[in-house]
Amino acid sequence: MAELEFERPLLELERRIRQLRSSTANGPGFEAEISRLEDKARRLQQGIFAALNPWQKVQLSRHADRPFTLDYVSRLFEDFVELKGDRLFAEDAAIVAGFARFRGQSVLVVGHQKGRGTRENLARNFGMPNPEGYRKARRLMELAARFNRPIVTFIDTPGAYPGLGAEERGQSEAIGQSLLCMAALEVPIIAVVIGEGGSGGALALGLANRVYVMEFATYSVITPEGCASILWKDGSQAARAATELKITAPDLQRLSVVDGVIAEPPGGAHRDFDQAAVNVGAQIEAALSELAALSPGQLREDRYRRFRALGDFAENFAPTS
Repeated sequence: MAELEFERPLLELERRIRQLRSSTANGPGFEAEISRLEDKARRLQQGIFAALNPWQKVQLSRHADRPFTLDYVSRLFEDFVELKGDRLFAEDAAIVAGFARFRGQSVLVVGHQKGRGTRENLARNFGMPNPEGYRKARRLMELAARFNRPIVTFIDTPGAYPGLGAEERGQSEAIGQSLLCMAALEVPIIAVVIGEGGSGGALALGLANRVYVMEFATYSVITPEGCASILWKDGSQAARAATELKITAPDLQRLSVVDGVIAEPPGGAHRDFDQAAVNVGAQIEAALSELAALSPGQLREDRYRRFRALGDFAENFAPTS
């Protein structure tokens, strides 16, 4: 398991508990000692995760052991059939998409996919899509709309890939076309930020009727490191930028950027994939039920009004005499 600095005291305690459980020296007080350490671990975990600062939550959103899109697909959806290719250039493994059944209803699932380990991360381009990934997503979303299938997206990317080839093939145009497509579709669209939601690469799958964020996920116009480099010419100020950007779940909900926060299992989603999937599935089911009452035109209008309502401003204009 990957270790974060603030998790180490807890992980060390859990290792001690495992050692005691596997020990053959079951002497007097052995079970009592395990019980005492487990109680201490629970209290320590509650204390650590109740006091996380924004930068620690950014680190948690990037945790290498968090569940990725395909982990949720395998736990929440049946008969998933992955479809590949943008019919223009190539297949992009950084975005997975396909039709599946969610609790009896046929839906399209689209999501960013990171890899585990160096080899898979290289194959998935570390979850950073090229233009063909977004064009694949748009192609399949248009197909879903043609057959009146709801769309569920999972957002988890540092951002769209900024390489030369991606720019040459029209990265910004591909993201823009994805946004235009989602704005116009007349089927329910639900987006869930499951990890790191970074920049336009995340928003390209996020123009939905309902947007939810996992408790320790983040959603931002730019990475804290990138923001710090621009504002203060110092990438080491990333922790400060994470605080100023207001990118954690509580801030996102307070600012109405998201429609709700999905609770994670104690200690984070990386500790219990199954429970994390249960929580996500319950929210998706509730959202689909709510949106089922809207007509195709109302779905599009609902999406339009949702995004037009984002943001606050105040006018302080006094005409001169």
